[in-house]
Amino acid sequence: MASPQISRVATPESSRMATPPSSRNSSSVSSSPMKMQSLQVDSVQRWMEDLRHMTEVECMCVLQAKPIGVEEDAQGELIVATGDHVARDNLQTLLRRALVVSTDLGKMFQRLEKGRWQRVHSAAVRANCHVRSLVHEYGAARNTPAEMQKYEKSLLEKCMELTSITERCLHTEDEFFLKSMREAIHEILTDVSDSFSHMIDMALANEIQVLIRQIESSDSVYTIGSAISNLLSLTQDGPQLCSIIAKEGAVVALFKICRQDCFSDLYAHALRTVASICCVEEGINQLEKVDGILCLADILTDENSVEAARAEAAAVVAQITSPHHTSTQHLGSFLESMQDIVTALIKLCDSASCGEVFLLASAALANITFFDSMACEILLQLNAIHILFQACKDRQRVDTPYSKDQVVTILANLSVLEQSASEILQEKGIERLLQFLGEKPSSSSPSEGAACERVQQKAAVTLARLSRDPDVAQSAIQLQAVPRLIALCRSPAERNDSDSVLVACLAALRRLAAGCPDSIEAADHQQLIKPRLVDSFLLCSNMEESFV
Repeated sequence: MASPQISRVATPESSRMATPPSSRNSSSVSSSPMKMQSLQVDSVQRWMEDLRHMTEVECMCVLQAKPIGVEEDAQGELIVATGDHVARDNLQTLLRRALVVSTDLGKMFQRLEKGRWQRVHSAAVRANCHVRSLVHEYGAARNTPAEMQKYEKSLLEKCMELTSITERCLHTEDEFFLKSMREAIHEILTDVSDSFSHMIDMALANEIQVLIRQIESSDSVYTIGSAISNLLSLTQDGPQLCSIIAKEGAVVALFKICRQDCFSDLYAHALRTVASICCVEEGINQLEKVDGILCLADILTDENSVEAARAEAAAVVAQITSPHHTSTQHLGSFLESMQDIVTALIKLCDSASCGEVFLLASAALANITFFDSMACEILLQLNAIHILFQACKDRQRVDTPYSKDQVVTILANLSVLEQSASEILQEKGIERLLQFLGEKPSSSSPSEGAACERVQQKAAVTLARLSRDPDVAQSAIQLQAVPRLIALCRSPAERNDSDSVLVACLAALRRLAAGCPDSIEAADHQQLIKPRLVDSFLLCSNMEESFV
C-alpha cells in the first residue's frame, strides 16, 4: 500500500521546488524510566512489545480476533488507537496495517515461486491474523457500512482458505500435488490481495467521509482546521489516496470554506490541500464542477487576501496547468479568467516576501505560458521581463535553481515573440542568460542537479531563439557567449553530463554562427557547426575528459 510521495505542485518538467510538510506521527513511544518500568511490570504489555520482533506462528494465532487494549501512546502492529483522535488514528492505523498485510502477501508470492512451503504457510497465518484483527478492531471503532461488511466476510473466508490450503502443502512431498497446489494458492492469493485492497479503499473512504463531514458541518475554525490537516497528511501517501479523497467530495468541501469570509484564516490551509489533491485528474474534475478557477481568481486578485492565501492559490493554478496532466478540458474555463490570474501572479512575483512565494507564483506563470501564447502577450504588456530580471537580483526571492528554472522557462516561452528581444536587451538580459548557462548544483541532491540542467538547457534555448534578432546575436558574441557554449559542448562536466543541454547549446551555437560566422574558429566550425547536428552531438557526447 505504501506509495511514493507526491509533490505539492507539478511544475514544468518536474521542477517542483518545495516538499510539503510531512504528516507527524500521531503517537510516540515514551523512553522515560517510568515507562520502561511499567512495561517490565505489565507482562502482557511486555509480551506484545516482544511480539513485534518475533515470527512464531503459534503465538500470533492466539491473537486472532482478540484485541488487547493499551495506553493511548503505545504502538503495535496489532493495536488500533481509540479516543479523542479516532479519525486521525484510524486513518494512520489503516495505512500502517495495510502496509503490513501487503508486505506479507508480497512475500507469499515470492516464496510460493520458490516452493518454500513452510514460509508460505507462516506468511499466510500472519496475514490472516492481521486481517482478522484489523477487521474486528476497526468494526469496534466505527459503524462499518453494510457493503463493506460483505467484503470483510468474504475476505476472512478467503484468508482462512489460504491458511488451510498452505498447511496441506506442509505434509506432503508429492511434486505433482504441490505443483497443482501452487497454481491454486496463486489464484487464491491474487484474489485475497485484490479483495484486501478494495476493502482498505472502502475503509479509507469511510474515514475520509468523516473528515469531510467535519469540514462541512462544523462552525469551529479549530475543528475544520484539524480535519483539513488530516486530509493534507493523507494526500502525501500517494495518488491512490488523492483519488479517493477527491471522489468523496473533499475539493467541493474545501472550496466552500474558501468562499466564506468567516473562514479566511483557513484559506491557505485549504488551498494547499486542494493543490495536493489536484495531482490526480479526479481532483481537477471536482475543481471544475464547483467553479474553483473563478474562486482562485477572486482570491488572487483580492487586495485584502493575505500573501499566504494568494501563494497557495498560485500553487493550485500551477498544479492544474501542469503539462503533465493528460486531460485539458478544465483549461477552457481557465482561459476566461486568464487575464486576471496572469496579472495577479506577476504582481505576486514582484511583491513576494520570500523564495517560496515567488516560486509558487512563477511556477504557475511558467505552466500558463506553455498552453496559450496570449499569456505571453499579456506578460509582455505587464512588464514581466523587467520584474523577473529584478527578482533574479534579489536573493530573498530567487534563491535556488528551482526558482531560476521557473524564470528561464517563462523567458524561453516569451522569446518566441519577436518584441521580447528588444526588452531583454534593454534589461541586459543576455548577461543573465549567460549566468544561467553556468548554473551549478550546490549539493549532491539529484533533484537540484536536474534543476540546474534544466536551467542551462532553457537558457541555451532562449539564447538561440533571441539570436534571430541581429542585435541580440551581436550582443551575445560581444559578451563571450560563443566560448561558453563551446565549453558546454566539449566538457561533459560543465553541462552536468546532460545530453539535453548539449543539444540546446549546439543549436544556439549554430544560430550565432549563421549570423556571425567569423565568431567561430575554424576547428570549432569543422566539428560543431559544419556536420549534421546529430553528428556533432555524437562527437561531443562521446568525449572523455583527460586528466593525464
